[in-house]
Amino acid sequence: MSDPRKPDELAQLFCDSLKNERGLSPHTVRAYLTDIQDYLRWAKRRNEDPLHTTHRQMRRYFGELDRAQYSRTTINRRLSALRAFFRWLVDQGIVATDPASALQGPRQGRKLPRVISASDMARILSVHAGTSLDGRIQERSFADMRDQALLELLYACGARISEASGLLTSNMDFERKQVKVFGKGSKERIIPLHDMAVASLRTYAQCARPKLLEGKPDIPYFFVSNRGGKYSPDSIRKMFKRTLAEAGVDGTFSPHDMRHTFATDLLNGGADLRSVQEMLGHASLSTTQVYTHVSAARLKEVHHQAHPRG
Repeated sequence: MSDPRKPDELAQLFCDSLKNERGLSPHTVRAYLTDIQDYLRWAKRRNEDPLHTTHRQMRRYFGELDRAQYSRTTINRRLSALRAFFRWLVDQGIVATDPASALQGPRQGRKLPRVISASDMARILSVHAGTSLDGRIQERSFADMRDQALLELLYACGARISEASGLLTSNMDFERKQVKVFGKGSKERIIPLHDMAVASLRTYAQCARPKLLEGKPDIPYFFVSNRGGKYSPDSIRKMFKRTLAEAGVDGTFSPHDMRHTFATDLLNGGADLRSVQEMLGHASLSTTQVYTHVSAARLKEVHHQAHPRG
């Protein structure tokens, strides 16, 4: 089989399909494209056809990554990207075989999610709040009200930042105290919200959002930027890093760790695994089960600290 389009063009078309058909986030799509382009550059350096390659040649590519001391996580991610790319090429009739399908990635231990402690979470959620941890009134900008509402949302319902960024105003239900989000693959789920989060979100919606949009056309997104546009995932990440610095909390935490903490705190509080799975939007229960290990690890830590013979 032959196709007049260049490998780079086909890689871009594949990534466009991930975005348009599977609803993957721009961040995930960029990661796929980066991994595929690395393989295409490797094949070009060796004067090999990257699309009509053999199982042995592809194994040589991953062997070079291993010798270059790439992490197991990186190698497995690149293998996953190439498997998906070649499956798409076969489905499109561009190639006849998938040389990546039979390859096995290096084994790696399952990494436990990072969890933010209760004291650190309180410090994070106090940075943009109306009162400090010691009860002092804090002067707030409209951006502070927005950022407080967004952080409260992440911790209250375990939303991904892509879901928070894409949240529509029409999907925020203050009366029922719930929010509708669209996760991976555009799968819809409805998540309840607690009173503190609802209060923060309502303050932002009524007081800050209209001011941030003043003189600008309204947009359907609930969270808006200082310029009146959609509050992008990249901007949210930057805001989160600034918040960590102001709170004096470990700067290596990420917004996704808020999601991990949400799930772990629910399980520690007695929530059942199926309910947590539903709220997180996990397709498989095994994905959610990793949080039971976090809970067990915490129990061991408490036992070790508290038991006389610990």
